[in-house]
Amino acid sequence: MRGRRFGRWATCLLAIAALGAAPACGVEPGPAPGAATAGDAPTPTRPAADEQARRAALEAYAGYLAASRAASGRGDPHHPELSRFLADPLLTRVRLTIREAKEHGAMRTGTLVSDPTVTSVSLDSSPPTVEIQDCLDATGYRLVYARDKRVVPGTGGTRHLATATATRFPDGRWLISAGVSHEDLPC
Repeated sequence: MRGRRFGRWATCLLAIAALGAAPACGVEPGPAPGAATAGDAPTPTRPAADEQARRAALEAYAGYLAASRAASGRGDPHHPELSRFLADPLLTRVRLTIREAKEHGAMRTGTLVSDPTVTSVSLDSSPPTVEIQDCLDATGYRLVYARDKRVVPGTGGTRHLATATATRFPDGRWLISAGVSHEDLPC
């Protein structure tokens, strides 16, 4: 029974570490990528401001993935780079995931390949946000037991769609505040 419980935990951990959380782990899925909702009518924006927001959001996203990989590889939920690129509620979820892996004697190793694109820029919203869509390749990113580097059963990575939200905070920083792995949507 304990092994099965660890296997389910490890599967959720893979999804959370890859991008915050997955619907299978009890997190409500967001709208499908590209789905329009009421009030999504485009408003004219300044192209230069949009481009600056896009660049800043993608830099924050790349920083988030790098910081998350580094913290997961060291089993350090308080790695200083995490708070440099993440904001709550995602920051807390990532820290808890790393702590749980460490408590179970596991850590991340390998490579996570990312190919993000910006799907929308909302500078008129409060706070301003940028939506990011990514094809994450986690096939080489493994959850292993720290003591002997054996792969944790049931934690094989996939290529799947992931979405994230970058939010501009009052101090001008763009931080990744939300993320969902859509493991049921291969890319």
